[in-house]
Amino acid sequence: MNLYRRYFDLVASGRKTIEVRVQYANLRNLAPGQHIRFACGRDDCLVEVKRVARYSTFEEMLDTEGPANINPDSPREEQLANIRRIYGPEKEALGVLAIEIETIPAG
Repeated sequence: MNLYRRYFDLVASGRKTIEVRVQYANLRNLAPGQHIRFACGRDDCLVEVKRVARYSTFEEMLDTEGPANINPDSPREEQLANIRRIYGPEKEALGVLAIEIETIPAG
């Protein structure tokens, strides 16, 4: 899965523990124990899925999961605006996923 640089760096450092996605068909069966490889340019990192939570809206997800787990460097309202710039209302309507992840050290 591709990530913007600012989010990739947070995942790779282990500071971002929740990845937000919408419930596209290819993510419906995502489950704990599976691995995801995140990429940004030539960089990549491997994570293990610890938990997958489903929500109706981004606001519900942020309030339940806590903004600091999604982006420790941004306040809640800024995160909500950024998420909605990435995913429009038609995507949010598919359902929101909060994917708890743990970075797997390289090597």
